[in-house]
Amino acid sequence: MASSVPWRAVIGTAQSMSWAPLRVQRADTMSGMTNAQQIIAPVDCDAAPEESLSRIFEQIMGVYSVSDDEGPLSDAVERFLRSLGHMRVRRHGDTVIADDIAGRGQHVVLAGHLDTVPVAGNFPPRWLEPGDPLIRADMAAQHPGERVMWGRGATDMKASDAVLLYLAAALRDPKYDLTYIFYDHEEVSAEKNGLRRLLDAHRDWVDGDFAIIAEPTSCGIEGGCNGTIRFDVVAHGVAAHSARAWLGDNAIHKAAEILRRLQAYEPQDVPVDGLTYREGINATLISGGTGTNVIPDECRVHVNYRFAPDKTIAQAKALVMGEDCAAKLGNGDHEATGGMFAGFGIEMHDESPSARPGMESPLAQSLAALVKKRTGRDPQAKLGWTDVARFTQLGIPAVNLGAGSALLAHKRDEQVALGDLTLLAGILREWLTL
Repeated sequence: MASSVPWRAVIGTAQSMSWAPLRVQRADTMSGMTNAQQIIAPVDCDAAPEESLSRIFEQIMGVYSVSDDEGPLSDAVERFLRSLGHMRVRRHGDTVIADDIAGRGQHVVLAGHLDTVPVAGNFPPRWLEPGDPLIRADMAAQHPGERVMWGRGATDMKASDAVLLYLAAALRDPKYDLTYIFYDHEEVSAEKNGLRRLLDAHRDWVDGDFAIIAEPTSCGIEGGCNGTIRFDVVAHGVAAHSARAWLGDNAIHKAAEILRRLQAYEPQDVPVDGLTYREGINATLISGGTGTNVIPDECRVHVNYRFAPDKTIAQAKALVMGEDCAAKLGNGDHEATGGMFAGFGIEMHDESPSARPGMESPLAQSLAALVKKRTGRDPQAKLGWTDVARFTQLGIPAVNLGAGSALLAHKRDEQVALGDLTLLAGILREWLTL
């Protein structure tokens, strides 16, 4: 897809400056023409942070990075981090990791993904000035008089990526050792996830006492995350000509029972370590049949179960397919021996663990206190799945904290106010230095 989009990130060389400016081939939103334009300046710690943040944000927003096409943005991020000169920078695939290690005692990891979901008429991006009709009413009310970035990836999660890149450049004497991770393929199946692949290949590259995943949280802390499993529930039948339907067994008709069981489910609120998570199980796709005059011998209902962090993946699977069901990733269709879908076939497609809140960590508590002071917000439960779960599995407490509203993630009118970036940068800079 990237080959059809006239945007490419490259690093240029400035003759008169010591820094390596990030450049991007940028499509003019009015004429469709392209031009090379420098859109990130060196971070001046004495200047207002809004200037550097807005330039970095504009740059990374302008690089097309739908999952599978993160390479150009990863290249740009890698070269920018290397140009700073005070960190060790390494790369695995399209995941870039940068360490600022000086034996400061405790070690904090800050991570954000570079990919976005597919565009939906919302690329190229653009800044919206106050009063622009594309600014959502709720955004205008919460951020009166502020510039707003509109476009794919603004909220999820290039606003937070811009803050992390700004901090990497601006923080030269933090009180903790720091590791920054910018990774690919977060928005697709777990097997492709760049952080997962990094940990599988180079577990020794990632260590720490605490981690922050900069998913959109409107600059509040969201602890832990729900787990997720995705699978097909399969109704089997017998094919026949529709003129002699009594000789067959209609699998689509049988699927009505699958849908009935899903319809009867009531979403559950589950308290875990002081935070309340909402569970849900839903059909998201359905397919069946081979022809308009053929009684179908198979119908598949694709189901997504989001389970609270009081459960392991094994416990979640037992609830929907039974403890003894043989269905595993990649091993085909097996009968559910119990649970919600007993008697139907199950074929697993994806699974990711839940994560408990992690708020017992002293680092989490000190960060939560600062967020409360700056925003008035107490920690909340993260209802979606995030890579905090991967850090939890490593024994590293982790929370979600990022710019932008999670409610706008993946929307056609995805947008975030510049003030959210400055607020997040201010919180993290104070917590990492004072």
